[in-house]
Amino acid sequence: MRTFASSDVSRIAQVSLRQLQWWDERKVVSPRHEGHKRVYQAEEVIEITVIAELRRKGFSLQKIRRVLRFLQREMGKRLSDVVQSQSDLHLVTDGKSIYLEEQQDRIIDILKNAKQPMFLVCVSDQVRRLDDSSQRKPVKTEAGAAGSRRSVRSA
Repeated sequence: MRTFASSDVSRIAQVSLRQLQWWDERKVVSPRHEGHKRVYQAEEVIEITVIAELRRKGFSLQKIRRVLRFLQREMGKRLSDVVQSQSDLHLVTDGKSIYLEEQQDRIIDILKNAKQPMFLVCVSDQVRRLDDSSQRKPVKTEAGAAGSRRSVRSA
């Protein structure tokens, strides 16, 4: 199983390293520790990307914890299906009511019948973002290969 360093997770989820540390300290998402380094599994990275999306949408940590408990209970069963399926899996929530849906008509029904604003996060997009990051290799530049030497040109 592939693991991810904090720097990779930070880039993928578009959150700071300090934010990851804070979430670990608060037991929001607790990765494995190898010495002073945090090592994340794919499921944890997906959770973090979903958390980051919900935080950007203004969700409180209390509501996010509720969503996380639901995801941890349901995602283990559904994650392999999402990765292999052509359909998209969406998380629809207002922080109290939480749904994981694949069928677009069900998503529309949930949104239409909601009594308060609902937020939508495409979990499949988070999985694809993770897969895309796994495909990319770091590019070595000449400056990186030459060490810390830099040449400065005057114009």
